[in-house]
This record gives sequence, structure tokens and C-alpha cells, in this order.
Amino acid sequence: MTAARLPGLLESLPPLRGRVQANAKLAPFTWFRAGGAAEALVRPADAEDLAVFLRELPNEVPVHVIGACSNLIIRDGGLPGVTIRLGRGFSTITAEADGLVAGAAALDVTVAEHAAAAGLTGLEFLSGIPGSIGGAVAMNAGAYGGDLATVLDWAEIVTRTGELRRLVPAELAFAYRHAALPAGAVVTGVRLRGQPGAPALIATRMAEIRANREASQPIRARTGGSTFRNPDGMKAWELIDAAGCRGLTRGGAMVSNKHCNFLINTGTASAADIEGLGEEVRRRVLAATGATLHWEIRRIGIPIDIPAGKPEVVA
Repeated sequence: MTAARLPGLLESLPPLRGRVQANAKLAPFTWFRAGGAAEALVRPADAEDLAVFLRELPNEVPVHVIGACSNLIIRDGGLPGVTIRLGRGFSTITAEADGLVAGAAALDVTVAEHAAAAGLTGLEFLSGIPGSIGGAVAMNAGAYGGDLATVLDWAEIVTRTGELRRLVPAELAFAYRHAALPAGAVVTGVRLRGQPGAPALIATRMAEIRANREASQPIRARTGGSTFRNPDGMKAWELIDAAGCRGLTRGGAMVSNKHCNFLINTGTASAADIEGLGEEVRRRVLAATGATLHWEIRRIGIPIDIPAGKPEVVA
């Protein structure tokens, strides 16, 4: 099964200064290198282009937003309707005296590098987070002692109805790996706080983070980052290890031997293999430890196969 087609969708899309591609393969964009196609992949030129497009897009057309796809499973049946991917027009980074203004498509590590070059400290943790700034806001991404909630001044969004808005942290109700964005909203840019710092110390901290990631995570594999959130007072990887899931496989998917809260595409995995393996891990952890793991990786689209175990309900 592929993504359900909407009759006449491509012909009825609002005008766009950017690009529209029909039946666009999405697997090459994902870090897992797996998954189906988008019925219509839309790449707006800038925030105003996106706002006009969404304002005129019929409400019944499904809209999905993807970024660097570093923490995402796109199911094999693909994405119906419109898939939005922000590109070059959303990747600029501007240093200011006490922070940075960055487009949502800018990579987290690139933002950290710009902050370091400007002598700004407080954003080094971003060098240890795969993905883009827009996605980092949407899930309050964090690592190595920092997260977006602690450094964000504001985030600019375009709502599903085409309104351009600027939100402050209190309006986003940040929680662990969560931000309360309006339904259907697209993050287009942010301002992040930094403080003047010693360039040598900033460089040392970023080098430590890179070395730590290299030593502890399978960063050279086809993976999607941390698979499950840490339950309160517990580590997901310890629960997975205790349930005997390290090295577990399903089709071409495998639980990493290096860090068992990472799933890997060994080369032939479908999205169903990867998601199904995750569900099997959840089932075994619950049976062995009584703890329920919740996905940190987003899963979107139409599944072809039903994952093993009892899938977690996805909004």
C-alpha cells in the first residue's frame, strides 16, 4: 500500500515561488534511509511564500513537515497530501552580541559552530544533537546538559492557516522532549541566547562532546538517534539491556550493540522493520521490567506491515 492519493491534488495546490515535486522519494532524506514517498513535496522559497501557500491550501489536505529527518521514521506507505521541507531560504545564521538568529533548516551542529566562531558560549550542546533547529524546537531537543528551552528567546512560526507569529518560551510550554506548538504550525526561525566566552574553552567543550558521541553512539550507522525517552528516574538503554534486547534484529533492522537505545538499518531494512523492532523492544522491556518505553523518534505516514507487539498510539 502506498500513500492514499487525493484526486486532483497537484493541480489544485496554491501558487508557490518555491518547488513542488510529485511522488517524491523521502528515504534519501532520512537518516535511516528507509520509508515511502510524499504525494507532493513542497519546498517554499521563504516564510512569506509558505504563509501564502498554507493560507490558500484547503483544510482537508493533510500536511506533514520534515526537516533533517534525523529522528524520524517515514512509514513505507508514504505521506499523503502535502509534505513541507524547508531548504536554503531557511538556513541563514546571523550572530549578534548576545545570541544567534537562525533559520529552522540550519543544522544544530552548524549553529553551534557559528556560535563558537562568534565567541558565544552556552550553545555547545547543539553540536551533539543531530538534526535541524526547527525540529529541535518542536521536540525541545537536548543533550550534554542543555536543551532548547534554556536558550530560546523566541521562535517564529507559520500556522496552518498561514499566520506568521513569534512565540516566546512561555507560549511553547516546554517539557522533556516536547513543545506545545499550535497544531500544524511550521517553525521557520529562532533566536538563541549565548554569552561571551573564551573561544579556546568553547572549542574544547565542543571537542569533548564530539568525542563522547563518537565513543558511545553508532553515529556512522544508518540510525535515527535515541529511540525511546528516558522514563522518570531510569535510563532507557539500561532497561533495554536488562530485557536482553542488545543486538536484537528484525529483517534488516538491529538494536545497536554500541548503544542499545539506538536502532540501526543494517542496509536492507524497511521502515516497518525498524518500527516493528522498536515495538518488540517495548514489549520485551515491559515484560521484563514492568517499565513502559515511549518513542522519542517520530513515526509518520501509512504503514504497510503491522509492527510486532501492541503499537503505541500515535497522534
